Amino acid sequence: MLNLFNLALKLNGFPIVKAKKQLAEILAVSEEDYVDFLDKKKAEIVKFHLENNAFYRNFIGKSPVEKWEDLPVMKKINFQRPLNERLSKGFSEDNVYINKTSGSSGNPMVFAKDKPYHALIWSNIIRRFGWYGIDFNHSYQARFYGMPLDFVANKKLRLKDLLSHRYRFNIFDLSDIGLEKIIGHFRTKKFDYINGYTSNVVLMAKYLKTNNIVLTKICPSLKVCIVTSEMLFEDDKILLEKQLGVPIVNEYGAAELDVIAFQNPDGEWQVNAETLFVEILDENNAVLPYGKEGRIVVTCLYNKAHPFIRYEVGDYGVLDEKSTLKKPILKKLIGRTSDVAILPSGKKSPGMTFYSITKKLFEDEGNVKEFVIKQTKKDTFEIQYTSEIPLHDSEIKTIEKVFSTYLEPNLNYVFMRKEILERGASGKLKQFVSMVK
Repeated sequence: MLNLFNLALKLNGFPIVKAKKQLAEILAVSEEDYVDFLDKKKAEIVKFHLENNAFYRNFIGKSPVEKWEDLPVMKKINFQRPLNERLSKGFSEDNVYINKTSGSSGNPMVFAKDKPYHALIWSNIIRRFGWYGIDFNHSYQARFYGMPLDFVANKKLRLKDLLSHRYRFNIFDLSDIGLEKIIGHFRTKKFDYINGYTSNVVLMAKYLKTNNIVLTKICPSLKVCIVTSEMLFEDDKILLEKQLGVPIVNEYGAAELDVIAFQNPDGEWQVNAETLFVEILDENNAVLPYGKEGRIVVTCLYNKAHPFIRYEVGDYGVLDEKSTLKKPILKKLIGRTSDVAILPSGKKSPGMTFYSITKKLFEDEGNVKEFVIKQTKKDTFEIQYTSEIPLHDSEIKTIEKVFSTYLEPNLNYVFMRKEILERGASGKLKQFVSMVK
């Protein structure tokens, strides 16, 4: 069989062979030499952008930068200007890889990566998927990602999927009828792995459980499931393992950067130290030691087209105490920094925390399939859900009581049962949204 995936990268100008060689050289650096190697790469990328990128020079300003910690932290708001104003000398929109973020955490942002860097990213992704026996050139992927509904754009994406040896499901119809169609494909196609948004795969697993189906019984070729882009809770992971019948691998990344962490075969969330440098900072931008919770800040060490240097991803996390510079381990991912509920008393509460509390309350009964929480006013939360039967008054009172204890008293809760929950244009389900400015 042709190596179609590698060929597609080459035809699009991404030097995959050279990138694989570069990745091998990075991986060959020993633990003891990695400190000096990393310092050198950090200095090189800063020097390059200061010399070749007017946008980054202006961002740094005239303040003296004597050490790494003096570099200011970049945020998504800093990039709210035309892409051509942010590109480095020698790069244009014609010779870079261009994409945009999903916009699930606010306005979408257009970004660029130079082609050698994009190829390096793919080399590393190929390597990590290979930990689980997945070969992008030959393994058949069941893909749970969004897709354009416009006819021409849809057909172009279908062709791209065909060349990439994957089949993309319509995740905008996850009704029982839609899920039965999806399961039908697993009965007739020899999928090697599943890759996609967490909430969509979880919803399929719930359907499988209801219908007493283990996916590997009808699709024995399936080896692994890799979920991404949304939080994976421990009870959902257990459900997926049971109903899919394969190992569940958790991926954490940002489209504008790269894969940030990928679960290794030992069950550790191994941070990508090959192409990125990840730091955990406190609210004053001071670097926190391993084991302490703070803001995740990432530097792209090889992207010359566009600077992402000490870029705040928008998440809170913790690096494990056993981390090293060559092999950092993400101990915990807490969730978005922007998804915080601000209450009438002035108290702030991370949205994902009480989302997880509600999730536990709902799933004790097994009736609710999916739900999202919206803070519409400082004192009002709207809980939209899909279920077999409406929530009983007693269930609603229990949820309200737990919320009052965890948040504060005298808050208002509006429960709305829906046939289907609205997903973003990308197909992601944003689990907590605060509409309070």
